[in-house]
Amino acid sequence: MNSLKNRVAIITGSGRGLGKAIAERYAALGADIVLNYSRDKASADEVEENIKAMGARVFSVQADVSKVADIKHLFSEAKKAFGKIDIVIANAGIEMVETPVIDFTEEQFDKLFSINTKGAYFTMQQAAKQIEDNGRIIYIASSTTVFPVAGMAIYGGSKTTPKYMVDVLSKEIGHRGVTVNSIIPFAVDHSGIFAEENSYPELRKSLIDSCPMKRLAAVEDVANVAEFFASDMASFVNGQHLLLNGGATQ
Repeated sequence: MNSLKNRVAIITGSGRGLGKAIAERYAALGADIVLNYSRDKASADEVEENIKAMGARVFSVQADVSKVADIKHLFSEAKKAFGKIDIVIANAGIEMVETPVIDFTEEQFDKLFSINTKGAYFTMQQAAKQIEDNGRIIYIASSTTVFPVAGMAIYGGSKTTPKYMVDVLSKEIGHRGVTVNSIIPFAVDHSGIFAEENSYPELRKSLIDSCPMKRLAAVEDVANVAEFFASDMASFVNGQHLLLNGGATQ
């Protein structure tokens, strides 16, 4: 079993879904956790209680990743609380599906790119500035960046650009022993647009049909890879993009 004892992890968007699963996994491995949420304090409080029950140190910071000042505040509070930062997960994001290119609006474009792209860029920038040597930076991308899906032009586009940032940053700070990688998950059950069991039934069916394993990804699948990338086992894995999709073709 991996150990993250004496390491401090910031996970953006960790009040629910993938961020929650990663935060709780890292806490179970002994890490100190800095949770982040934008609006839903109640969900973040629930995750905080779950982590405290494991005996790990944790606290939550409200920060909107579309605002650079908020991102800086998140990192500053983490440093004040724990004195250092070892792991940063750029996870916060929003989805938009079933919206053809001819229908999306400027407002929708600006909203997704401000959170998914700008938020990830400046989260990784702060991570590069403040993370300890031999630290880990992990970006949570989307399989839509590999397999374009009709109706997801803005979402897939907004998640594609930070993957390039991963490539560049891995080259710029690798000499410090810091690794920078991305996880590229398939659609995840009980997370994002599929948080509710019966949401988007036609899209859910088409995605499952495209997957040889005949299911969506589980939050635990993503947490497994996040555990690997954060562990000592991945100390020489850098600038990589791990596609986690069960062999799906969509």
